[in-house]
Amino acid sequence: MTHSPMAGVWEELGGDPALLHRVSTVVRPGALEARLPVRELARACVGVCALAGAELGARRAGLAEVPRVRVDDGAVATAFVSERHLLIDGRAPVTFAPLSRFWRTADGWVRTHANYPHHRARLLGALGLADDATVEDVAGLLAERSASEVEETVYGAGGLAVALRTAKEWAALEQGIRVAGRPLVERERVDSVRARVLAPLDGDPLLPASGVRVLDLTRVIAGPVATRTLALLGADVLRVDAPQLPEHSDAHADTGFGKRSATLDLAADRRVLEDLLAAADVVVTGYRPGSLDRFGLSPEALAERRPGLVVAQLSAWGAYGPWGERRGFDSLVQVATGIAAIEGSPERPGALPAQALDHGTGYLLAAAVLRALIEQGDEGGTRLVRAALARTAAWLVNGLNGLNGLNGLNGLNGLNGLVHDEGAAGSGSAADSGSAAGSGSAVDSGSAAGSRSAAGSRSAADSGDEPGRWLAERDSGIGRLRYALPPVSFAGGPADWARPPGPWGTDPARWAGQA
Repeated sequence: MTHSPMAGVWEELGGDPALLHRVSTVVRPGALEARLPVRELARACVGVCALAGAELGARRAGLAEVPRVRVDDGAVATAFVSERHLLIDGRAPVTFAPLSRFWRTADGWVRTHANYPHHRARLLGALGLADDATVEDVAGLLAERSASEVEETVYGAGGLAVALRTAKEWAALEQGIRVAGRPLVERERVDSVRARVLAPLDGDPLLPASGVRVLDLTRVIAGPVATRTLALLGADVLRVDAPQLPEHSDAHADTGFGKRSATLDLAADRRVLEDLLAAADVVVTGYRPGSLDRFGLSPEALAERRPGLVVAQLSAWGAYGPWGERRGFDSLVQVATGIAAIEGSPERPGALPAQALDHGTGYLLAAAVLRALIEQGDEGGTRLVRAALARTAAWLVNGLNGLNGLNGLNGLNGLNGLVHDEGAAGSGSAADSGSAAGSGSAVDSGSAAGSRSAAGSRSAADSGDEPGRWLAERDSGIGRLRYALPPVSFAGGPADWARPPGPWGTDPARWAGQA
């Protein structure tokens, strides 16, 4: 039986197929245009998230029917590039640092990520360059080395660099094989413990996650998008960061809607952490797998310490295999898994029209949490859910087929020949918008604002309509904000977040209503 991508994901999340008729879609053909089915991926991820929210809301409010869900490609496309629409007192944020880009190597291409100061320092240290090294310095050095050598050297030093691979090369790699063998979203019931019963709902708007306490231990985009969505739906979301690792203020402004933000030294403030965990309903982690284990925050340890939790884990490469403990970001996963090759040209790699792996995986994780809460209400049990950017990438490269596991190289059959013709000539790649260093060895792309994919010259959110209808403005503690409205929409549900982001790390590390 042939499923639409949304139907397939909904079934994988354990949803009742009979509810899918409650979803309607406003199709806008120009949205998120690319060679790969990015628009369809985005639509499916947002759709299942909205439907899960509507189902939970109906359960808690005692509604006879699940509210109708409306997925508008224009709203989805705008939200998938929310960081590009954000203005803070009229200022546009900087999304990629100068050393976060593509570089020519002696035998191909490599992409680095150096947005955080500590990642920049590790990159330069691994290359033997001084702290004040320029783009030209890095370009000259990398041009003399192989891409694989750069990847291993930089990762060995704790930095981030990934060699450009084709989809076939990734599928043949051990990590690619391990990732392909997993479900798109992994779901596990750990025990049969009785979970907290969520109180009945009334009021307007319908807030399905009202009263749910979510401890947010995530950074950057994917994890914060998941928890931002749970906050939209009424959850008390407390994001906790280490005081010595501040988040970029612009990233916080984009993904901090609906949340409170606190800092906490997990080693020194153990009592505070234990108090937060004791009252939490959901814990979402988005750090490199293994990095939180010493604080007792691995999914398995959390499930043992706090029976009845929903534990959601996000990773770049999957929490398994030889790359399981590597750091990663959307732009790097695109390069490793063949996406950059598919979306590029023979001359240079490209990029998706949005950081769709981040945003898509974020909505998938939020949907999985909502479905876990529904299942807890029926059956109890501590629940673990996991998602990985690399698994979402495999789904996309496979043409949105193979949800429950791909069959290695045989899984690359959903693209009508694209994976066999990677780098085919197009009207321009995402890399075209960046200025080259020196003789063109450094290319600034990475889904940067204004970039183009090989699929065409439309902007990422071009849906045939001005994106203004899906933007809003409001005052906040960090300035006047213009921002993308949430794409998760159902009848009677919230149209916007209850609160804007405040200054990073300035809220107390306790749940709302606690003294």
